[in-house]
Amino acid sequence: MKRTERLRAVLDLLAESGSVEIDDIVDRLGVSAATARRDLDALAAEQLLTRTRGGATAQSVAYDLPLRYKREQNAKQKQAIAKAASGLVPVGAVVGLTGGTTSTAVAGALAARADVAQPAAKHGLTVVTNAVNIAAELVMRPQIRTVVTGGVVQPRSYELVGPYSDEVLGQITLDFAFIGVNGVDPTFGATVHDEREAAINALMARRAERAVLVADSSKIGRRAFATVASLEAFEILVTDDGISDRHKTAFEDAGIHIVVA
Repeated sequence: MKRTERLRAVLDLLAESGSVEIDDIVDRLGVSAATARRDLDALAAEQLLTRTRGGATAQSVAYDLPLRYKREQNAKQKQAIAKAASGLVPVGAVVGLTGGTTSTAVAGALAARADVAQPAAKHGLTVVTNAVNIAAELVMRPQIRTVVTGGVVQPRSYELVGPYSDEVLGQITLDFAFIGVNGVDPTFGATVHDEREAAINALMARRAERAVLVADSSKIGRRAFATVASLEAFEILVTDDGISDRHKTAFEDAGIHIVVA
């Protein structure tokens, strides 16, 4: 495993429970204790964690970790998921996008569609988002009408949260809402690491005719701190071919249509 991959893996371990021990890294990643210590020291120097005796604790919730460490994680799978999600959306639709790397990939896939970019009297798509990075990407596309919810910016995740976001979302309707999550489980539903993010995601899902979860298979069967909604709130889960048959069956039994990218 390359050093960059190890650092990402250590951050993933840290995200699971908020703390990690050197012994956990040794057991899970198959590295020496000396290597585990050096990796923790390197991440501490980047202010991504706080070193403790024998391990480390998180300085911030997992979604707050700088995007430079998350952008390439499961990138191939996320691009496949984004393409499949984009394929669900007809021209002229109103689409909601939450923050997160998978949702950002969906935004890119929508922006790249030739049928959306065709000059026409009406916009090819209307996109409503609470992620300022997504808005910045789409605003350059003249045939995509971009609506930003407003709210307080989370400085590292670029997401807008709070009552201003609630006010805007409460007055609009969506054809589709693509909801990015940190975990999705047949029993616990869709979850994220922050309760403010969970509230916005849940409201966006409720305002949509079709609420769609977008999550790579590493998030399947996992749960995070704050519940977005039970599976009943969603119609579709778009994921990659890493989903197990057991989980696929469990989601289908819960009434979720699975799209495997």
